[in-house]
Amino acid sequence: MAALGFTVNFSTLFAIVLAIGIVVDDAIVVVEGAVHNIEKGMSGRDAASAAMRELFGPIIGITLVLMSVFLPAAFLPGLTGRMYAQFALVIAATALISAINAATLKPTQAAMWLRPAAPPERRNIFYRGFNRAYGATEHGYTRLISGMVNHSVPMVLLALLLIGVTGFGFSRVPTGFLPIEDQGYMIALVQLPDGASLERTQKVLDQVSDVSRKTPGVAQVITIAGVSPLDNSATLSSAGVAYIILKDWSERGKGEDLRALFTGLNASLGAIAEADVLVMPPPPIQGVGNDAGFTMQVQLRDGSFDMAKLQSVTNAIVANAKTQTAIQLVLASFRSNIPQYSVEVDRVKTQAMHVSLDQVFAALGSYLGSSYVDQFNKFGRVFQIYVQGDAQSRLRLEDIENMFVRNRDGQMVPLGTLVTITPTVGPSLISLFNLYPTATIIGLPADGFSSGEVLTLMEEIARRTLPPGTGFEWSSMSFQEKLVGHQMYMVFGLALLLVYLVLAGQYESWYAPVSVILAVPLSFIGPVAALSALSKSGLNNNLYVQIGLVLLMALSAKNAILIVEFARELRERGMTILESAVGAARARFRPIVMTSLAFILGVVPLVFATGAGASARASIGITVFTGMIASTCLAVLFVPPFFVLVQGFEEWLARRKTPSAASAPAE
Repeated sequence: MAALGFTVNFSTLFAIVLAIGIVVDDAIVVVEGAVHNIEKGMSGRDAASAAMRELFGPIIGITLVLMSVFLPAAFLPGLTGRMYAQFALVIAATALISAINAATLKPTQAAMWLRPAAPPERRNIFYRGFNRAYGATEHGYTRLISGMVNHSVPMVLLALLLIGVTGFGFSRVPTGFLPIEDQGYMIALVQLPDGASLERTQKVLDQVSDVSRKTPGVAQVITIAGVSPLDNSATLSSAGVAYIILKDWSERGKGEDLRALFTGLNASLGAIAEADVLVMPPPPIQGVGNDAGFTMQVQLRDGSFDMAKLQSVTNAIVANAKTQTAIQLVLASFRSNIPQYSVEVDRVKTQAMHVSLDQVFAALGSYLGSSYVDQFNKFGRVFQIYVQGDAQSRLRLEDIENMFVRNRDGQMVPLGTLVTITPTVGPSLISLFNLYPTATIIGLPADGFSSGEVLTLMEEIARRTLPPGTGFEWSSMSFQEKLVGHQMYMVFGLALLLVYLVLAGQYESWYAPVSVILAVPLSFIGPVAALSALSKSGLNNNLYVQIGLVLLMALSAKNAILIVEFARELRERGMTILESAVGAARARFRPIVMTSLAFILGVVPLVFATGAGASARASIGITVFTGMIASTCLAVLFVPPFFVLVQGFEEWLARRKTPSAASAPAE
C-alpha cells in the first residue's frame, strides 16, 4: 500500500479483511497435505517434501489466477477504477506474498513441527466424533461423485442449465452504484417561494430545527440561511440548508436507523406550509455531489436563453416523476419567474452629468449589495471592511432614487435622475452545465427500488417530455453511475480470459482450463439469490457487490484448480479418467472444505456489520459469504464431471491426430 500510494480506506481495508482468508488458504493446503502424508507413516521432512511435489503446481496456478483476475479491474478509468485498483492490487500483492510463504516457510514449519498424531482410538471424544462425522460425509460424497462422473453428460447439462438460470437472474437484479451510508448526519434542503427574504428563510429554518430536535435519534441541528445547496451552494435569500446531526450509532434505539430517520423527517417536515423541505442523506463519497440521490441536468441546447421554456419542461418532468411509485422524493430548484427590477441607465444623461457608467454601476453595487474597502489589524487579527447601504434605506424602490453618485466635478448626482426602474420577472440564478443553460432536478428512490432503476425511469420520462432543442445529462453520483455502465461485464470477461490463458499455459492445453472456467459462474448462484431476496431492503448490484464478484471468480477457480490439477496427475500415473476424477475429488475434499469454511467464517462480521460504513460492508460480505457457500457446495460436485468430459474430449482429439495412439487402453 505504501509503495502504491494507497491510504487506509474502505477499499484497502476490505482487501485486507478478505485477504485473511486468501492467505490462510495456501497454508492450509500445504499443512493438510503434509499431515495426510504423515498419517501414511512418513517422517515430517519426507511428508512436507512429498506434499510440495504435489501442491507446488496448484499453488502457483492459484496465485497466478488470483492475480490475473484482479489485474483487469485495476486498469478501469475514473472514480470506480480508482476504487477497484486499490482493492485489486492489495489483494494481488497479498496473494503473491501468500504463495511465497506457502512455497517456502510452510513446508519448513511442517517438517519441523508436525508429528504423527495419536491413534484414533486414543483421541478425545470431540476428535473421534468429528472424524466419524467427517468420514461418513466423505464416504457419501465419494459415492455421489462416483455416480455423477458415470453420468457426466447429464451432469454437465444440468450445470449449464444452472449457469443459464444464474445469468438470467443476474440480469434481473436491480443495479446501483454505491449504497447509502449512515454517516451520522443528514441534509435538509429548504426552498421558499420566489423572492422570499432572508429573515423569512431563517424563520422556516428555525421550524425545521425545532421539529428535527424533537425527533428521537437527532443530537443537534445546524442551519444556514441564504445558501442553495441545489445550486452549488450559491447565495440565494429564499433558500437554506439544515445539517441534522444524529446521535452516535450506539445511542440510537430501534427505528432510529438512517432510512427510518430521513423517511420520518420528510413526513414531519413536509407539514411546513411556508417552504418545500427535502431531507436527504449525504453522498456516500464526500465531494461527489451534495446528496445521495440522483441528480439530473435539464438543458436548453438550441442556443437560446428561453428560461420560461426551461421552467416549463422542468416542471413537466418533476410533475411526471412525482406520480411514479419508484421515486420517493423529487425536487427542482430552478425558478424563471422570480420578481425582479430592471435598471436601465440613461447613457446620454449620464455623460451630460459628467458621470461614468462604471461609477453608476459601482454605486448601485455598493448601496444595494456591498463593496470591499480596506482591512485593519486589531487584537492581533486582520478585519475586512465592507460598505453597504443601511437596511432601512434600501427597502423600497424609491430608495434607489435617493442614492447619490459623485461626478467628475465633485457634485453629488441623484441616481434617480440617471436610471429608469421597471418591474420584471426572471431567474434568480442562471446555471450552465457543459455551457448550456440548465435546471437541476434531484430525487431519491423509494424503498425497494435501486438507483439504477430510477435512473432508467427518469431517462424514459425525460425522453417522453422534452421537446426539440432541449436535452438532459446526469451529474454528481448519477454521472459516475452511468459512466460505469457495463464496464463490470468487460472486467468479468477480461478476468475469465486471463484465467483461461494462465491455466492453458500451466496445463499446456487449450481444453483443460475449461473445467475450471465452468466452475466460476456456479459461485454466482449464491449472490444472485441473496440479491433477489434482499433487493426490497436496499441491497442491489452495486460497486461493492461487483468487487465481491471479482473476488468470487478467483476463489471459485481456486477450488476447481485443486481438483483438476490433482486429477491430471492421477491420469498421468495411469488411472482411468473416471478413477482420476473420483480420486482427486476425494483427496481434495477436505482442504477445499477447510479453506472455504475458514474464508466463510472470516467474512461473517461483514455480513452483520453495523454502524458507519455498514451498507458497504454488508454488500461485499453478503456477496462473498453466499458466493463461497455456493462455490463450495457446487464446485466439489460438478468439477469432476467437467473434468471427465473435457479430458475425454481432449484425449479423443489426440487419438484422432495420432493414429498410433488408437491402440491405447480405453476407459
